Amino acid sequence: MTARRDDPHLHAAGPLEAGVVTALQQACFPDDPWDVASVAALIGPPGGFAALALRGEEPVGFVMTRVAAEDAEILAIGVLPAGRRSGVGRRLVEAALSGARHLGATALFLEVAEDNDAARALYKACGFFSVGRRPGYYRRRDGRVAALVLRHDLAPAFPGQGG
Repeated sequence: MTARRDDPHLHAAGPLEAGVVTALQQACFPDDPWDVASVAALIGPPGGFAALALRGEEPVGFVMTRVAAEDAEILAIGVLPAGRRSGVGRRLVEAALSGARHLGATALFLEVAEDNDAARALYKACGFFSVGRRPGYYRRRDGRVAALVLRHDLAPAFPGQGG
């Protein structure tokens, strides 16, 4: 299958791309904006990394991940409305999974709003499962909503086996 010109591609992002990541985060989550300095610190070495999804030269999505010891966490992931339902989110999740494995993590965690059905379906399809709930975690204009804590095991099914 040949890639189309408008198919998004992923680009590794570090502190130098913090402005782009911040702009995407603010566009996707206007009720909870982060500043450039915070984003740069979160995605910088030693344990932070990010990926941008680009359609041509235009950013359409991002994921920010942090690894500490054996645990990793997707700190934020978002896709602009024009890029949703096109596989961009799945590719960003896969980039986080791959990067976390590469940095030695054995589990990847994330939080998702309980009312975000589309994201919950994506994470379930990617192998995440629920391990907790944080009541009232996310602010909404009309109140608060719980966060579900999800986990994806990165360790092999049978440690010590393989080639």
